[in-house]
Amino acid sequence: MTGFAAHSLNLDHAGVDIDLRSVNQRFLELHFRLGDEFRPLEPQLRELINQHLVRGKVECRISLNVLPVASLDNGLNPAILERLAQWQGDVRQRLPDSVPLSVNEILRWPGAMQGAALSQDALNEAALAGVRATLDELVESRRREGAKLKQHILDRLAAAEAQVAGLEPLLPALAAAQREKLTQRLHDALGEAGHERLAQELVLAAQKSDIDEEISRLATHFAEVRRVLNQPGAVGKRLDFLMQELHREANTLGSKSVAAETSRVSLELKVLIEQMREQVQNIE
Repeated sequence: MTGFAAHSLNLDHAGVDIDLRSVNQRFLELHFRLGDEFRPLEPQLRELINQHLVRGKVECRISLNVLPVASLDNGLNPAILERLAQWQGDVRQRLPDSVPLSVNEILRWPGAMQGAALSQDALNEAALAGVRATLDELVESRRREGAKLKQHILDRLAAAEAQVAGLEPLLPALAAAQREKLTQRLHDALGEAGHERLAQELVLAAQKSDIDEEISRLATHFAEVRRVLNQPGAVGKRLDFLMQELHREANTLGSKSVAAETSRVSLELKVLIEQMREQVQNIE
């Protein structure tokens, strides 16, 4: 499911920015955009996210921002300045016409401004705590979307149940009309001498066109979809399976159809089931 959450932490001399974004995906796919200070945390972050999420394409961004005031209070970094002077001397020795670094360029060089020492352990602890808080926000965001998707599915499910409920009272009349039509055709083809063959063909045709079993299974699957939607936790994969079963029964209903009304209901069911299936792909 889609969702977004952001969290910022203010430490003594730096800030940590955390973003978590998720978009629809059938399985869980994680991508990390981590500052150099946080790259060693990726295995722990992966495990942490796996504990909270089951589906979605998730991007985790963590960056460190050294606060300007802390940097200025601690002056220039002599080690970086000496290294820059050495590099610049080497470059100008080989390329005499090269332009020296300006003061502004030196001050903007990474690490040139000496910041207060930041404990890596403290950074790691802060980042993990921040990701936990951000994950909670993301899960809540996805929960709100999930409630909307649930209602969307329930609306289509109710429409599918109404289609089947409207068909059931017509089944006896449809079966009688089919028997009468088939009886007349067989009588015309076989004549008076074909009574035994006529009876056999009628029984066989009745078996092939009987959709009571499909109607019963559709009702069972409808009830199971409702039950699963009301369960806590991840239900997407179970709903995936149920959508496949519903589609199979709707197909069989259409293949057994002997009347326009049955064919129409089969088509309407396929449309509604496909609409539900598309949303189920977004549910964890």
